[in-house]
Amino acid sequence: MTTPTTVSRRAFIRVSALAGGGLLLAAYTDLAEGAAALLDSAADFAPNAFVKISSEGVITIMAKNPEVGQGIKTMLPMLIAEELDVDWAQVSVEQTMADQQRYGSQVAGGSSATPSNWEPMRRAGAVARAMLVAAAAETWKVPTSECRTASGVVTHTPTGRTATYASLAATAATLTPPDPASVALKDRSAYRIIGKRTSQVDNPAIVTGKPLFGIDVSLPGMRYATFVKCPVFAGKVATANVEDLQRLPGITKAFIVRGGTQLTGLLDGVAIVGETWWATQVARRRLRVTWDEGATAEQSSEGFARQAATLGAQAPEQTLRSDGDATAALAAAAKVVEAAYEYPFLSHATLEPQGATAHFHDGIMELWTTSQTPQGARQLVASTLGLDAASIQMHMVRGGGGFGRRLTNDPVVEAAAIAKELAGTPVKLLWSREDDMTHDFYRPAGWHFLKAGLDARGALVAWQNHFVSFGSGGRFASSAGLGANEFPARFVPNYSVGASLIPFGIPTGALRAPTSNAIAFVFQSFLDELAEAAGADPIQFRLDLLSSPPVGVAQGTMDAGRMRGVLEKVREVSGWARRAALPKGTGMGVGFHFSHRGYFAEVVQATVTPRGVLTVDKVWVAGDVGHTIINPSGAEQQVEGSVLDGISEALAQAITISGGAVEQDNFDMFPLLSMRQAPPVETHWVLSDNPPTGIGEPALPPVVPALTNAIRAATGKRIRALPLSKADLSWS
Repeated sequence: MTTPTTVSRRAFIRVSALAGGGLLLAAYTDLAEGAAALLDSAADFAPNAFVKISSEGVITIMAKNPEVGQGIKTMLPMLIAEELDVDWAQVSVEQTMADQQRYGSQVAGGSSATPSNWEPMRRAGAVARAMLVAAAAETWKVPTSECRTASGVVTHTPTGRTATYASLAATAATLTPPDPASVALKDRSAYRIIGKRTSQVDNPAIVTGKPLFGIDVSLPGMRYATFVKCPVFAGKVATANVEDLQRLPGITKAFIVRGGTQLTGLLDGVAIVGETWWATQVARRRLRVTWDEGATAEQSSEGFARQAATLGAQAPEQTLRSDGDATAALAAAAKVVEAAYEYPFLSHATLEPQGATAHFHDGIMELWTTSQTPQGARQLVASTLGLDAASIQMHMVRGGGGFGRRLTNDPVVEAAAIAKELAGTPVKLLWSREDDMTHDFYRPAGWHFLKAGLDARGALVAWQNHFVSFGSGGRFASSAGLGANEFPARFVPNYSVGASLIPFGIPTGALRAPTSNAIAFVFQSFLDELAEAAGADPIQFRLDLLSSPPVGVAQGTMDAGRMRGVLEKVREVSGWARRAALPKGTGMGVGFHFSHRGYFAEVVQATVTPRGVLTVDKVWVAGDVGHTIINPSGAEQQVEGSVLDGISEALAQAITISGGAVEQDNFDMFPLLSMRQAPPVETHWVLSDNPPTGIGEPALPPVVPALTNAIRAATGKRIRALPLSKADLSWS
């Protein structure tokens, strides 16, 4: 095997022969900016195969990113297969190991896979195709310009001679690959795979219940582990009756694990290892442990709310953005609207709880993980356990949902620490649902104290927001911040946003569309209040605001024209103009948001009975994620899942803290949307002249304010606090 070497920041291709005369193609490309930010790394990467063509005709394409339900294991190989010019039915897809040196960035997060890989993966396929054409031309002694490809076959156009890729693989492996920048990529009109509805490659295994997920991993001689942590975050073990537990039937070992204070790392806990997972649960019930809970035990949701109210009445501790003079503009405004909004902590509630399998043997730590950041997991295990990162082998296994929870690798380091203690024995750590919900990295709660001014024509001239969130030392906690360019920033001439922070000890992290999933609810709901105060149509009010000249230029900010496009589209497809004809108790609401490079506007129709029973009748979605929808089937599934996820969050989900611990520990206290509650979702695409971007996250944020605005239209009740269960609403 070629020794990995550091490469320059340009793309190129390497080719080599496989045993038996096949072709092995490896792609090198720059580390994508978005993925680099997630991994906190800017390194380039060294070679490894993405395409294998055997002499028997088997075409294997490697899927390099973690699969947690977003369809990436299908989408990335589709890009390669398209330019390779094979039929999708000819392709076998394999999941790679986690190896950043070989495959580059391997991250599931930030909806970054599409923009990061759109061109590099296509060029990998195009170079392979070019080499196979060159091999045929050399064999036939004809110019390459006379050859064409289709369905894994090269044809010499003048004579009609043909050769399969398999028959050309050995010759192609001897050729010098062309510069990827020199190969021609297909025109979009010629796509036969990209843009076609394609079933996910794992679907047959999923629907037949075959072992596929992290929870399904099974190894010879494997033991099962439970890891019990303090209910109060980062609490320390004082005493534990581990000797008693070790005498129980089916228990292999019980011991105290000493960890640190970093919430994203290994914490103190009691490990119980047994022959079956059930045996460890029986032993867990007999565990007698005392905890040193620490200062976090003094914290509670009620206490946070009191602090927020106090801080909100004061001047902000820091300024996030200030354009014009919001104070003076408010004083001169024809009409001033004030409102306070709040939203709770949320759990990820992945259907597959957290866990990992580890086997420490022969100086190697072998891991089977569902991590969304496997390289981060490797680094955490190495630094925590004093291992050489090169000695850690990571198998990427499909995760049963991620939504940002698996960006954090605490279950992986826990499994590794337990396996190191039982050297030579494979150990599968499985969290219970209660573990999963009470030791999450939660979407942070937040409070917004808003004031806005309208002029005599009803135009928005001033916006002021005091945002109270979590953090310390002037720095927001993970996913607790507010970007300075969040709309309507730059579209209001007098705009001021300040923040005050509450120190705390609760773990927070990215939840699907982090920060956006909360900010959209607040800002789009308040915009509806302003449209109402102005006597304006809610969509037209937004369109007018988007048409106002922006203040300054900011890199990576929303393109107002693209957002107007999706707003106009959703107005059309939803029949917005006919909403006045809806029956009493039924209303429509709208919301839009720009996040993760995606532009989405959504309309919700909802009905509320006189007794307060809510039904979400239908949701219309218009999205702009560029000029091409790579896999329409997968894209629609992501949009529909995002919308239903957002509705689920809005209805009754909230995590509350008491005594430094989470009060909700299962789905009976943190309900998910049921099948009968799920409305139909109609998705429409606005294709723009921009490269494709991801869709795992940006469709979620608009649905929450669209729903609350629909409730306002149906009932006259304005929702300023989530979840909706606070508003005396129930649902059918």
